[in-house]
Amino acid sequence: MQDTLLPDLNNPEYYLNRELSLLAFNCRVLEMAQDPRVPLLERLHFLCISSSNMDEFFEVRVASLKQQLHLEMIAVGADGLTPTAALKKISETAHALVERQYQLLNEDLIPALRKEDIYFVRRTHWDERQREWLSDYFDQELMPLLSPLGLDPAHPFPNVINKSLNFIVGLRGTDAFGREIDTAIVQAPRSLPRIIRLPADMAQSENAFVFLSSILHAFIDRLFPGMEVQGCYQFRLTRNSNMYVDEEEVEDLLQAMQGELPQRNYGAVVRLEVSDHCPQESIDYLMEQFHLDEQDLYNVNGPVNLNRLMAIADLVDRPDLRFPLFRPAPSLTEHYPDLFERIQRSDVLLHHPYQSFLTVMDFIGQAANDPNVLAIKMTLYRTGKQSELVKHLVRAALTGKEVTVVVELRARFDEEANIGLANQLQNAGAHVVYGVVGYKTHAKLCLVVRREHNRLRRYAHLGTGNYHPGTARLYTDFGLLTCQPDITEDVHKVFHMLTGLGRMRDLKHLLESPFTLHQTILDKINRETEHAHAGKQALIRARMNALIEPQIIHALYQASQAGVKVELVVRGVCCLRPGIPGVSSNIHVRSVMGRFLEHPRVFYFLNDGQEELYCSSADWMPRNFFRRVEVAFPILDETLRQRVIHEAFELHLQDNTQAWELQADGIYLRQQPQTENTEPLIAQYQLLKLLGKE
Repeated sequence: MQDTLLPDLNNPEYYLNRELSLLAFNCRVLEMAQDPRVPLLERLHFLCISSSNMDEFFEVRVASLKQQLHLEMIAVGADGLTPTAALKKISETAHALVERQYQLLNEDLIPALRKEDIYFVRRTHWDERQREWLSDYFDQELMPLLSPLGLDPAHPFPNVINKSLNFIVGLRGTDAFGREIDTAIVQAPRSLPRIIRLPADMAQSENAFVFLSSILHAFIDRLFPGMEVQGCYQFRLTRNSNMYVDEEEVEDLLQAMQGELPQRNYGAVVRLEVSDHCPQESIDYLMEQFHLDEQDLYNVNGPVNLNRLMAIADLVDRPDLRFPLFRPAPSLTEHYPDLFERIQRSDVLLHHPYQSFLTVMDFIGQAANDPNVLAIKMTLYRTGKQSELVKHLVRAALTGKEVTVVVELRARFDEEANIGLANQLQNAGAHVVYGVVGYKTHAKLCLVVRREHNRLRRYAHLGTGNYHPGTARLYTDFGLLTCQPDITEDVHKVFHMLTGLGRMRDLKHLLESPFTLHQTILDKINRETEHAHAGKQALIRARMNALIEPQIIHALYQASQAGVKVELVVRGVCCLRPGIPGVSSNIHVRSVMGRFLEHPRVFYFLNDGQEELYCSSADWMPRNFFRRVEVAFPILDETLRQRVIHEAFELHLQDNTQAWELQADGIYLRQQPQTENTEPLIAQYQLLKLLGKE
């Protein structure tokens, strides 16, 4: 085997490949924005997703690498790769991707929107009536909220908030005190809309819009009476958004997180986006203020925050330019008012969003209202600020039920929401714990204890996705409702471990990180390898968001060399290289993308005909195996197992329209129907027909 193919956690090249793979995933998102078969407003949506992904990439990934560089924590690898060299390669790829984003916006999407009578009216094209209306808008809606900051020794450069819209203004003349001021900063309050609709009676159509930045550019001189504005240029900073809390040292994690949250908006600057017509002198001044290099600078031809274009989807009422509406299969309560009775009959498999997440909400709601339910235990990673689910838990606690909730305070970018939920639940009398020090609780579990005929019966929901009704409409995930005693006993033990911190006793069915999941997956891969050596049936299939764990990749290479067929559907980062003769020729990797974000983790092992299939909250990444509490649960019912095999694998492996195949060189190729007569097959559309209500 070629050792260079094996990821090495001690080699900076490993981390570089991981980051470049993330950018490659974002390129696939951008390809969806370029695809003319995708409805126009959805293409704009994919462009915004791509931009949002880039923001998080810089806030987290690039920020971490820069932090390591600053602390000199990364040693030089055998190939001489330093953090500086890694950042340079990342910068080259990221600059090319950002250039593609704006090229797509300006040369493709804006002209296509114009053909559909959706306009972005530039200030150079405003007529007299429009200018007068926008002038009044500036005076009445914007001026009272703006605070221009002239820069002098008494007014140093302001502390600009992460990802906010700002303007650097060149000035000539003297201020009210007779002093010469040549530069000012204007910050656009976050409460202001970034896109303003023009009145229909003075525009080409009812869908004509002006960017906030254009209005500010046009009338910025009113903020500086008596001075001459030489130029006004938008800019935006991206800051390090990682939170640094030493869990071993703090006495109260909740209090420590509350103290750390406000600092997120003011972390070290890692990227500067600026209008491409900004003078070099102003750019140099900004870069000096934030200690940035040339590779941190992104000159853009358009709004510095493409994410704000997401508002167009809400402002424009054009269903013909969106994906067709669909209704998920209704909640089970429409046919089975008593969910506990239905679960007693057999396990229930849910595939969201094709089948409604309301079934899960109804399960928890019935548990909260049922006088026979004595206890509810649940993990919450992401659930939304105004969650109906949390209201059910609060109601259950207020009526005297034992409610225990493991709230993960460190769910990235949901910390503030989760702190609020934790306080709300505690005020209602629920037992709230924050997981385990040093380990994020990422498992998706709910346990209900109910008294039935003078004995206790447990019911459980186990899922691959969060208890978040909003994302459950956009992400694909599996969930299982069961009252099988062995599985519910395992769930009970997991909760005891999370709350009581005792040692984990033997689980009968569940696999758990950081204890058994990694080794068990390795054992099952190696078992398929042994079957292949013995001439027995062997097949591995796995779906996940990311595959980067070195030992797993090594085991898959060995399985391939033994003749095991390995079929992987990896949405995002994949550090494995398929199709290399003598190494990975039996491994195939594809990424599938569509109107829904593919999110389930499913692991299948043929095992010489004795099939095993697990759904899980865990990707095959070091953090999921070793630094998180994760659970993988088996699908024991044969009928349900075959459903998952068909819905999770067979349809996605046949997709010839929204799938990308990973090549041996790390490049992804978009799949196309092989001939003109080949019917396009889109896995998500097939599932809509199979499970949903179009």
